[in-house]
Amino acid sequence: MPPGASWESLRSLKGSPWGPPPRPLEGPAGHGCGQRSERRFAVMPEAKPAAQKAPEKKDAAKPAPKEAPPKEAPAEAPKEAPPEDQSPTAEEPTGIFLKKPDSVSVENGKDVLIVAKVNGKDLQGKPTFTWIKGKWLELGSKSGARFSCKESHDAASNVYTLELHIGKVVLGDRGDYRLEVKAKDLSDSCGFNIDVEAPRQDASGQTLESFKRSDEGKMKDAGELDFSGLLKKREVVEEEKKKKKKKDDDDLGIPPEVWELLKGAKKSEYERIAFQYGITDLRGMLKRLKKAKVEVKKSAAFTKKLDPAYQVDRGNKIKLVVEISDPDLPLKWFKNGQEIKPSSKYVFENVGKKRILTINKCTLADDAAYEVAVKDEKCFTELFVREPPILIITPLEDQQVFVGDRVEMAVEVSEEGAQVMWMKDGVEMTREDSFKSRYRFKKDGKRHILIYSEVTLEDKGRYRVMTNGGQCEADLIVEEKQLEVLQDIADLTVKASEQAEFKCEVSDEKVTGKWYKNGVEVRPSKRITISHIGRIHKLVIDDVRPEDEGDYTFVPDGYALSLSAKLNFLEIKVEYVPKQEPPKIHLDCSGEISENAIVVVAGNKLRLDVSITGEPRPVATWLKEDQVFSTTEGRVRIEQRADSSSFVIESAERGDEGRYTIKVTNPVGEDVASILLRVVDVPDPPEAVCVTSVGEDWAILVWEPPKYDGGQPLTGYLLERKKKGSHRWMKLNFDVFTETTYESTNMIEGILYEMRVFAVNAIGVSQPSVNTKPFMPIAPTSEPQHLMVEDVTDTTTTLKWRPPDKIGAGGIDGYLVEYCVEGSDEWIPANTEPVERCGFTVKNLPTGAKIVFRVVGVNIAGRSQPATLTQPVTIREIVEQPKIRLPRQLRQTYLRKVGEHLNLVIPFQGKPRPKVVWTKGGAPVDTSRVHVRTSDLDTVFFVREAARSDSGEYELSVQIENMKDTATIHIRVVEKAGPAEHVMVKEVWGTNALVEWQPPKDDGNSEITGYLVQKADKKTMEWFTVYEHSRHTSCTVSDLIVGNEYYFRVYSENFCGLSDLPGVSKNTARILKTGITFKPFEFKEHDFRMPPKFLTPLIDCVVVAGYAAALNCAVRGHPKPKVVWMKNNMEIREDPKYLMTNHQGVLTLNIRRPSPFDGGTYSCRAVNELGEALAECKVEVRVPQ
Repeated sequence: MPPGASWESLRSLKGSPWGPPPRPLEGPAGHGCGQRSERRFAVMPEAKPAAQKAPEKKDAAKPAPKEAPPKEAPAEAPKEAPPEDQSPTAEEPTGIFLKKPDSVSVENGKDVLIVAKVNGKDLQGKPTFTWIKGKWLELGSKSGARFSCKESHDAASNVYTLELHIGKVVLGDRGDYRLEVKAKDLSDSCGFNIDVEAPRQDASGQTLESFKRSDEGKMKDAGELDFSGLLKKREVVEEEKKKKKKKDDDDLGIPPEVWELLKGAKKSEYERIAFQYGITDLRGMLKRLKKAKVEVKKSAAFTKKLDPAYQVDRGNKIKLVVEISDPDLPLKWFKNGQEIKPSSKYVFENVGKKRILTINKCTLADDAAYEVAVKDEKCFTELFVREPPILIITPLEDQQVFVGDRVEMAVEVSEEGAQVMWMKDGVEMTREDSFKSRYRFKKDGKRHILIYSEVTLEDKGRYRVMTNGGQCEADLIVEEKQLEVLQDIADLTVKASEQAEFKCEVSDEKVTGKWYKNGVEVRPSKRITISHIGRIHKLVIDDVRPEDEGDYTFVPDGYALSLSAKLNFLEIKVEYVPKQEPPKIHLDCSGEISENAIVVVAGNKLRLDVSITGEPRPVATWLKEDQVFSTTEGRVRIEQRADSSSFVIESAERGDEGRYTIKVTNPVGEDVASILLRVVDVPDPPEAVCVTSVGEDWAILVWEPPKYDGGQPLTGYLLERKKKGSHRWMKLNFDVFTETTYESTNMIEGILYEMRVFAVNAIGVSQPSVNTKPFMPIAPTSEPQHLMVEDVTDTTTTLKWRPPDKIGAGGIDGYLVEYCVEGSDEWIPANTEPVERCGFTVKNLPTGAKIVFRVVGVNIAGRSQPATLTQPVTIREIVEQPKIRLPRQLRQTYLRKVGEHLNLVIPFQGKPRPKVVWTKGGAPVDTSRVHVRTSDLDTVFFVREAARSDSGEYELSVQIENMKDTATIHIRVVEKAGPAEHVMVKEVWGTNALVEWQPPKDDGNSEITGYLVQKADKKTMEWFTVYEHSRHTSCTVSDLIVGNEYYFRVYSENFCGLSDLPGVSKNTARILKTGITFKPFEFKEHDFRMPPKFLTPLIDCVVVAGYAAALNCAVRGHPKPKVVWMKNNMEIREDPKYLMTNHQGVLTLNIRRPSPFDGGTYSCRAVNELGEALAECKVEVRVPQ
């Protein structure tokens, strides 16, 4: 537990009335059922009532009354008398309590009944009663079957009687109790104490029993006292009292398992355990624990266990640490009995013998009991997650509404997701009851809302919102809505066959009602129609008859209100005289024009209702232009009524436009009227939409107006563009464009596009036009680069250039070359078709003329800007001295193998074209074997299959008139050499043989580079290589097997490789099996030992402070000497400032970042068993200025 914290502070967040029900605590010794306790612990004051006197009984009828029994005393005398202010004497009734509960003392195992009475006259509404043990533990059905609470109410006196019954009390039931009474605007409480004592042994009874006479049946003066039995029993009683007192002193009525729990608990845990197990004598318990010799049972698995409890704020992390005796033991963590698996929430760490469980971002769900198990041993702890108090930012507000209104009562708290409790008139409102009471809860961030969709009178009351950091209240007043009559029912007088309509209007649209005739409810029928539209209620009676006469009443449902009117039937007898009247068409002509013109938008419905009068009833005929129209069904139809004729068009179309005529006739006459119908519509799509020209990122679009403008003048056009293959069109203008030519910009070069156009008039937008053909924004290339003259002759000029810097997506198809004679403006094309390469020779030019040349690039977009020479070119041959440019590999002897081809390409220069001659040894080359091809720039010497006869010295000459250049080329054609000659075994001794041979007669026109020698046993004739690349013509073959006979063969090797055939020895080398005597040489082992000697001494040096320095020297000695570095004759040992290395006798001392204090005399001593050597140097450390 943290310093300064208490169990009360740890539980402060769990004591709210809406918190979870209490859970039994799991103690460190494993008591309980593994769940956590939510109780708060406090020390109960020890208060016992004064001993009660037994009433004395007197019986005068008995001749010899027995001696009155002595006073009963408790088995254990209290160690300290209770203070006077804690005396359990009855108090005078105060407040709402007519009778307060009394403090009682009861023996263990007996029942106890506590009674209290409360005055209900001062309480508004029904109060709630709560019996509480200690500070917060509510007693009731959840506390166990031993506790029962009873409540009764006397209506006459308005008194509540409360009873608390505890059956078979135990020691844990003793302590302080409290009765709380809560009403709407009033609350009160009173406390009392229950003390439980151990059952008393009737020692006095036994003592009196011992004082019995020997004869009970006689008078009191008869018989004798049995003193011997009295003494015996007294001794037994005294002994039992001592045992009991000792036991009571030792145990204090506390079970042994509780003592074990106390022995293993910390001092800060005594208060909690005492309250949990009902221990009130804390002082005696502490004395007993102080006297007891607590033997701490050492755990075999844990060297450090978990603390009894931990506390952490919500959102923070906490670490639970245990230390185990063996780091190899398996360990498991549990939460409320469930094993915890590693995750981002729960992180396991092993640090030596410590095992750490880190819980990240603690929430209320982490408030639980935790357990760590190692084999069969466990330790436990509780984690308390403290939630910050939830404050009320915006409290509830009083509201006054009417029945049926929607009500929202909102409160704003300090945090989102906070738990709040709603109460109405002191009763908690839950989601389970919301379905019955027609309310619901809603959370909107920090706002909590209670919603009534239709409030009733039962919903009025005082509402309270409670959090763990405050509360607020507000009243909801619900009143009946008064119904107002906006229009009353009027009396009606109607004739036969006419219609009677009763109508009334009330203030509420939702009010329903019933109609009555002479007190009998009116039901709808074929003649009677009852309707309710908004606030108007109607009763309509068609074809009124005499029996319909009477009093009619409308009664709204739920209101003590009725509206009445009377229906009077008027019966009139009229003689019928036929009336004659010529027909008449009544048209509403708008404006001053004589024609009736109607304009309708295409797609809309048109209904022409024409009123007609005349007697007898006239007949109406409709005509469109000159055609009679009589259809009564379909999209276009005629509807006839008694006093009108209607022409109806559903979804008007362009073809419905025209002049319509209605003609009405009867026997008296006729009448005619015309109506001009105009149908306006959106225009047709524009026509002839096409792209006329394109650029790098633009295109010109043109189109023609639509043939039909929809009956309204065009206001402009809308344009759209998309990439080919895409379905997403992009608008190019949002305001209408009035022209028929449009330049579209901001396009991507090389992408295919399509465009379309919409026509717009006052009615709307037309359908899109036909898409344009796909087009690609593309631009010509830039001008070609670096145009220059490569060659000029008397009639030709050769030009070369580089491609344009910017080619674009259209690529380049080629180049066109044009020229212009100086002094003229006419450009003459040199080529009609574009050339792809960046070079061209213009031919047939006039000799001596000065001509200007230019080149343009051509692609699908057209010609580029021209690249023009800055100076004109004079058409005249340029003389250039001949020169052979001999390749590097031909400046030395050129080797080729027989059968390979000879292909020599030798460039040269010279103008005009020089004469090229090849010779061999002063004579022309053999054209049957050598092929020569000469161009303006080079000559090619080619032999398909080289032979050794092609070897020799070749001479190339290039000549222009009297100018000449020559080059000599040495060619050698080689092949494999012949076999070695005269291979002989000259001498054999021991297992050795001397083999000699002569060089081959034919060396293949190449130098012999070596020989390959092989041997073979005469029995197997398997050849094995003995020597490779041997330069000599003899060799000694060793390690031959005794008793075998060997042949030898030799291959010649030159530039082309080994010869095809070897030279084989004519004789053999026979290794005889003769006796061999080994005579060891006298060998004296050399003594390599030597004392240490420095080959390279240390050198004085000056180093800069802060920069690493190194001292180097070299030492020799055998055995390997031991090296010791010293500074000022003090050995340098394991100092991190110095690094000493020894690599094959090269010794290095590295000084890391030297300071002025590192200056001095450094020495290196090398020591072995033969002596020692010493090398010294002075090191000066300078500090940079």
